[in-house]
Amino acid sequence: MTGANGQEALARRFEEHRGRLRAVAYRMLGSPAEAEDAVQETWLKLTRTDADAIENLGGWLTTVTGRVCLDLLRTRATRREQPMEETFVPDPVVRPLTRVDPEEEVLQADSVGVALLVVLETLAPDERLAFVLHDLFAIPFDEIAPVVRRTSAATRQLASRARRRVQGATPSSEADLGRQKEVLEAFLAASRGGDFEALVAVLHPDVVLRVDAGALARGAAASKVVHGARTVAAQALTFSRFAGTARLVLVNGAIGLANVPAGGPASVMAVTVADGRITHMYILSDPDRLERLDLAAVTAE
Repeated sequence: MTGANGQEALARRFEEHRGRLRAVAYRMLGSPAEAEDAVQETWLKLTRTDADAIENLGGWLTTVTGRVCLDLLRTRATRREQPMEETFVPDPVVRPLTRVDPEEEVLQADSVGVALLVVLETLAPDERLAFVLHDLFAIPFDEIAPVVRRTSAATRQLASRARRRVQGATPSSEADLGRQKEVLEAFLAASRGGDFEALVAVLHPDVVLRVDAGALARGAAASKVVHGARTVAAQALTFSRFAGTARLVLVNGAIGLANVPAGGPASVMAVTVADGRITHMYILSDPDRLERLDLAAVTAE
């Protein structure tokens, strides 16, 4: 395609695939902002390619996005002096609860659970790509293999290894938003009331709390992993003074909390709910990463 009309037509075709590409990139990178950058890079690559020669544009765009993300993951891995700490929490997708439409939410491309993203972060970059593209987006191994520079059979093994890790580490969760909301409301009420036993009751005995406060956090706000209902409940009471400013929101398509006190610290909490109790809590309180989420706009409604 040449000329302004050709470029506009190509842009329209690209926009038809943007949602899927953003979903691929978010699952690969765990950050909405980085996902958007990866999608934009894919667009730039498309403009430098003879699009008329591409037989399957959707497949081509998906694999190119995967390749861009893979390069970013490999760069990220080489910059780390230590393995990813177990306190990592991905950048969430936060939406106002007032806009929730359960049927529409199911269709949202970026509604991937925080728990799954945490597990995906533990995979090697090539494993993550093979699993995301094949298992989550049905890209054939023959098309993924050139991206990871392996044979189709070896790529299949990458996905298989990743699949076992994901299945073994991703907790089961309650899908009904109404039931999730009941549990989170009970948690909030107990926190605001300083009711320790009520907090324990809403938590699974083996609940795991993961707090990602960023690399520079110190003291009580530092990153940590806490296990057990009574220990987690005590931790929740420590920060109960902020419970009054917490608001129910959608975090990656599930009910969660956004805490944006005026002039104070902010956080987003995602949870996994099963059998009426919270089994996992994921809190992001890194101020630099929270700033990119524009939580004030989300909680203003």
